[in-house]
Order: sequence, then C-alpha cells, then structure tokens
Amino acid sequence: MQRADGIVTITLDRPAKKNAIDATMWDELLATFREIGASATDRAVVITGAGGEFCSGADLTGGGGQERHQLAAMRHVGDVCLALARLPQPVVAKVRGVAVGAGCNMALGCDLVVAGPTARFSQIFARRGLSVDFGGTWLLPRRVGLHRAKELALLADIIDATEAERIGLVNRVVADDQLDAFVDDWARRLADGPPLALAMTKRMLNNSMQVTLEEALDDEGAAQTVNFSTKDTMEAMRAFVDKRAPRFEGR
Repeated sequence: MQRADGIVTITLDRPAKKNAIDATMWDELLATFREIGASATDRAVVITGAGGEFCSGADLTGGGGQERHQLAAMRHVGDVCLALARLPQPVVAKVRGVAVGAGCNMALGCDLVVAGPTARFSQIFARRGLSVDFGGTWLLPRRVGLHRAKELALLADIIDATEAERIGLVNRVVADDQLDAFVDDWARRLADGPPLALAMTKRMLNNSMQVTLEEALDDEGAAQTVNFSTKDTMEAMRAFVDKRAPRFEGR
C-alpha cells in the first residue's frame, strides 16, 4: 500500500501467481480496507495488480498459512468484500491482464473500473466446479443486467476489454501507455473532491436499487442538509464567486 497526497494505491503483489489471493492476502486486504475506511486523510483509492496482471482470483492451491473451515473461510472472504463496499472513499480499479473469479468481482466492487487493452475478465467459477463468490451475484446484475450476468456466470467465458466495455462491465478502456496517467487523473480529481458529499453520493447510489423513489428523495434531502452545514460547501460557494478551484478539507 502506498499513500501520496490523499491517494492510496493498493497493489496485489503475487506476480508469480498472477496475484491470486491466498489466506494471508485476504487478511491483509481486510486490515487495509478497514484502515483506509477509518482514515480522515485518505481521499481516493486505486486497486491494481503487479506484473501486468490484476488478479487471477482466490488461490485454490491451499497455500497461505491459515487453516479455517471452508464456511469460516468464505465468511472471511465476505468480510473483505463488505469492507471494500463500505469504504466511504471512491475506489478505482486499474486493470491490466487477467481479472477473473474473485479478482473480477473485486474490480466490479470498485466504484470505477478502467481497463487496458490486455485486460480479460471472467466469472470463471463454473470452470472450477464452483459457484460465484466475492459478491458477484450482487455486483454483476447491477453492472450488466440479469440476463447478461447469467450468461457470464453460467458459461464462464473469458471476455476481452473491448467486450467488457461494450456490455458495461468497465467504465473505460485506455491504451496501455496512457492507462497509468488516465487513472492518476481520475484519482486526483476524486481526491480533490468534497469527501463528505462524495461519500454520501456513493452510499445513495449503492442503495438505489433497494429503496423507493420516496426513500431516495428523503435520503437526498438528509444528505444535502448535512452538506449545507459543512465548511466544504461554504468553501465551494466562495470558490465559485472567486472563480477559483475549491479546496475541500472533509469537514
């Protein structure tokens, strides 16, 4: 994990295994997400992988040093997924190479997904005799619709970056030599935004398919009431009058 000017970069770093997540990494990811979620200075998060790959999913070889009953292990994986979802900060997935299985769903669990031309995505679980996990049954239909989600999950095809963009699995596909700069720009813009307002917008959008319009309007009203009591909103108003960029502090 690296921090620079409010941006936290998390790099999945097992390149010899295409960054497959073992038990130790699940523990580290949970601790990292919880640490970031409690931070007042972390403003945006980027998740990427080492060695030109994003993540080949969970390591099914049995390595990692911890022994848990399978149900307990899956609950632990679920805790990691929830910790990612609960981050108040906006999160960008920067995807090169494979993003399959839990790795695919970790990318989808981010707020924005930017892929390079080498990116390949798959709900590969069925090929391993498994059903979908790491929140894929919740995330996929919200990204691509129910029937497309069933196609991806039941057939377990591998799709390239172009197809992923076409069906809405990713936000952007960017040339490999421009990918780092593009994600850096998005992360900087997010980190420079109003933290409280962005966190509330993120939460309401995540809840949008589970509430009525009336409930959504109530939530929006409550959020705006909070915003108008903050120094950040006052700063935004002053910056508009002064014709300058606002400087948000998250209070």
